[in-house]
Amino acid sequence: MSVAFRVCLLASVSLSLAMPASAKPADAPASVKPQYVIISFDGAHELAQWQRSRNLAARTGASFTYFLSCVFLLTRENRSQYVAPGKSAGRSNVGFAQSKDEVRARLGQIWLARSEGHDIASHACGHFDGKDWTKADWLKEFSAFSTILRDAYTINGIAGEPEGWRRFAETGIKGFRAPYLSTSKNLYAALGEANFSYDASSVSRGPAEPATVNGIARFALPQIPEGPNKRRVIAMDYNMFVRHSGGFEREDKDAAFENRAYDAFKTAFDGEYKGGRIPLEMGFHFTLMNGGAYWRALERFAGEVCVKADVKCVSYAQYLAEVGRKPDPQQTSAPGG
Repeated sequence: MSVAFRVCLLASVSLSLAMPASAKPADAPASVKPQYVIISFDGAHELAQWQRSRNLAARTGASFTYFLSCVFLLTRENRSQYVAPGKSAGRSNVGFAQSKDEVRARLGQIWLARSEGHDIASHACGHFDGKDWTKADWLKEFSAFSTILRDAYTINGIAGEPEGWRRFAETGIKGFRAPYLSTSKNLYAALGEANFSYDASSVSRGPAEPATVNGIARFALPQIPEGPNKRRVIAMDYNMFVRHSGGFEREDKDAAFENRAYDAFKTAFDGEYKGGRIPLEMGFHFTLMNGGAYWRALERFAGEVCVKADVKCVSYAQYLAEVGRKPDPQQTSAPGG
């Protein structure tokens, strides 16, 4: 794992989604409340993981949310296009793309994923901790994301920009997750002004339905019981990576890490599936940790549950489209928000 990625996380051929008729059971009766599972990926960097995740979606009928860091659409040669709040031009906590060809391939993956029904969302640009940023700082970061995404083909001198790309970049990004899950009142104020529909930066004690505050649906990654002592951990690969190996790469002997992660995901799922059926959110990254243990756990989990007739593995955007929003609570801001 690169130093940049470790730092950024310390506080992150086209395939059709349509499955063969035999791949998933018939729809559950309308009277049965579906169990929603919302799976997302932060950074959306490694090209192989783009393809791997899309393959998983095609096998299981799932839709994912990809929280993109826009610096991966810039090379070192044109990195000065990005200026983070309070930083000099061309600074990033997670680096940049290595080449024009890499950017071209990533743009292609983004467009394919979008065409297949996945949700492309924002993870800001340079993965800086914005807890002390002003509202104006956040608006500057959001503007940088939108501009770099919109102009990525032009900036990099890449031919073949798809028709509709600019409209997608300007109006199709409706979700956000803050680097380090670091939020503030200034962030939430900026999200509303920037026309985001949802934020997925919070953490909850367990699975929780999103509340709508000032027009923004707030989703929270749950803390779920994990390991022999059932201590709670955020349902995200990196948090398990730190729990299992202190954030350092180790061999996954006898699939111990994979099995612990799978068991935690499945136990959290079963609790809701057999209970109140609150949506279960899970977060991952495109960097493989402990030999890919957490991606293997994800693939086992999704392959088992997403194909159930009464389970819907959806993106954040799809969940909002299907379920809608809870009314605004009487308080106009949540604690800490």
